[in-house]
Amino acid sequence: MSRRKIIFIAGLAVILTGIIISLTRAKSKDHSPPGTEVDKKEPVHEIVYQYGIPVDSFDIEEIEIRKNENLSHVLLERGISYSQIDDLAIKSKPIFDVRKIVAGNSFTFFWTLDSVPVVKHLVYKKNVEEYITYTIADSITVVPGKKEVTYEQREVAGIIKSSLWNSLADLNVSPRLTLDLMSIYAWTIDWSGIQKNDNYRVIYEVKMIDGEAIGIHQVLASFFYHRGRERFAFAFEQKGRQEYFDENGQSLRRAFLKAPLDYRRISSKYSNSRFHPILKKYRPHRGIDYAADAGTEVVSIGDGRVVKISYDKSSGNYVKIKHNSVYTSGYMHLQRRPNLNVGDDVKQNQEIGRVGMTGYATGPHLDFRIWQNGELVNPENVESPPVEPVAAEKLSQFNSIAAVYRKQLEVLVLSP
Repeated sequence: MSRRKIIFIAGLAVILTGIIISLTRAKSKDHSPPGTEVDKKEPVHEIVYQYGIPVDSFDIEEIEIRKNENLSHVLLERGISYSQIDDLAIKSKPIFDVRKIVAGNSFTFFWTLDSVPVVKHLVYKKNVEEYITYTIADSITVVPGKKEVTYEQREVAGIIKSSLWNSLADLNVSPRLTLDLMSIYAWTIDWSGIQKNDNYRVIYEVKMIDGEAIGIHQVLASFFYHRGRERFAFAFEQKGRQEYFDENGQSLRRAFLKAPLDYRRISSKYSNSRFHPILKKYRPHRGIDYAADAGTEVVSIGDGRVVKISYDKSSGNYVKIKHNSVYTSGYMHLQRRPNLNVGDDVKQNQEIGRVGMTGYATGPHLDFRIWQNGELVNPENVESPPVEPVAAEKLSQFNSIAAVYRKQLEVLVLSP
């Protein structure tokens, strides 16, 4: 056999030997006994936290604070000493005054798992979002906390059969949404004139904590069909304030509310010759009488300043508010003297009194008046100008947002 052939056979043998050894090692690894490096993966134990505290390390006790129950009574029952309670109250004061603990709110106690358990942490739940954590160690620490809040978009659409309130209630929607919609459209819809088969579509957000809805956050967009007219409202922020605008970027807020109260009916309209029910003669009535239950809240129709508060035998208790250089409004027959002073600034929708029947009155009502340039005018004929529209430089951004919401509103199905 030649030397070259011998070298070739020897090399081939070395290669085959290496392959066999590699396969043997691989097989050995595939059949590694339990406990070797291959099987070292252990299930991951997820730690569950409540108020930022790992619950697996404690026994949890939650109690509701009873009426007339004080902090000392609750803590002494759980082995916390007078000195610790005093220390807790002192250290808590800059953050939360423990004397303001409210019956019906809750305490959560975190007990150690020792043979003789003691309270390590206690949490006072101020409301659904805020809480105070007290940690009891060599010294007491006090930390305020807030639960994480997220927001979820929801939609609702319906046909009114009796009232907006009843319609949304039938759809299991929070009454807060009714109030929000009434506020948004307060300047453009007279809610006492809602008609059967008026309809609405609303896109709104709810606040979520721990996977549960805790309340309405805001209306994002809405559509209301009323008296043959379509009325849109789109939320948009400018100058650091969120307002509602129609599809053309005009504000839905007006200088004045359409009415200063929730009333049952208009018992007497503006007239140059009305038969007075008490004086029994014809005389001008330069206002609108709104019949309402005694004690019904009366609010200012717009921002302004109180210029007169008085009483006379005809008008009873009344107040006048100057809104600008053109308009002044008056509110008569109030239940009692308004809790205001001449010169006070008032805001739109601020309470200024309650419906009464002081002065010449046969029943509880509000006599509402408007002066334009010093002359009494029919409040129903006052055209209140809209406030500032979407700024020109932001109109493109507004139009894009409104277009998206409008498409969403159009596809919502009305629920009877």
